[in-house]
Amino acid sequence: MEPNDTIPAAPEGPAPVPPAPTEPPAVADAPVRRRPRGRTTLIIAAAALLGISGGAAVGYGIQAERAPTPLPALSQPGLGHPAKPLSADRAPAPLPAAQDRRVRTDGDLRKLLVDRPKGAKKTLTDELGLDDGWLPLDQYAETYYDDPHFMFESFSELDLRRVASVGWRQGKHRETGVQLLQFRSGDRNGAAEHFGDQLMYMPWDRNGAGNQGDPVKGSREGRYFLFPVERKAGYLPSYRARALAVRGDIVLDINIFDTVPIGKKDIRMLAERQLERL
Repeated sequence: MEPNDTIPAAPEGPAPVPPAPTEPPAVADAPVRRRPRGRTTLIIAAAALLGISGGAAVGYGIQAERAPTPLPALSQPGLGHPAKPLSADRAPAPLPAAQDRRVRTDGDLRKLLVDRPKGAKKTLTDELGLDDGWLPLDQYAETYYDDPHFMFESFSELDLRRVASVGWRQGKHRETGVQLLQFRSGDRNGAAEHFGDQLMYMPWDRNGAGNQGDPVKGSREGRYFLFPVERKAGYLPSYRARALAVRGDIVLDINIFDTVPIGKKDIRMLAERQLERL
């Protein structure tokens, strides 16, 4: 410094503070690569499959090397069948006709129909000599069904063999008809099918009796029904009762018509009497 130089005056106030160094921006963490989830399951499944396959192969090899186990003979000695037919004096006697149902049903089916009650009158066709106890298929379908053409075809498909019929009149307007429908034996059980079809619609209000009916004694599924009265202007009221049952290849179908109420006892007892004869 020279002699004539002056010392600069000190600045007023505190000295300026240098700014603090700023922190570097945070760097985001890099994403971690995860193991696929399905790879472990696939490895375990493959190992299990290899273990099962290997075990089966080893077991098959062991079994194949073993000696075969002998099986028992198919023919068994000492069976109860006789070597020769029995002689006539030792052969069992055939069942009597009273116990052999097939003998009765293969014979004259009309003989199994119930007898007319005492005091009952013959039907008009019977009085004219037109009723021989057999009812042709078309005539039966025409008499008792609303759609005779359909029923005729149905009976043909079910292989209906014959229909034995008997009828009578009582009082002023009561008419009773009893039919035995016999079906042939074949691929279809015609008797059971026809009985089931008829029984199915009986509880319906349309064409049926509108009720479940009551069981017929001596029959597993047989039932009898009372229909609701039908009234039409200018006509007497119409009452009807019907009974259905099946036994073997024969279906029992009984109908009673009257202009006065029909008691349950009338149709029930008639059905039981007819069923006993089968």
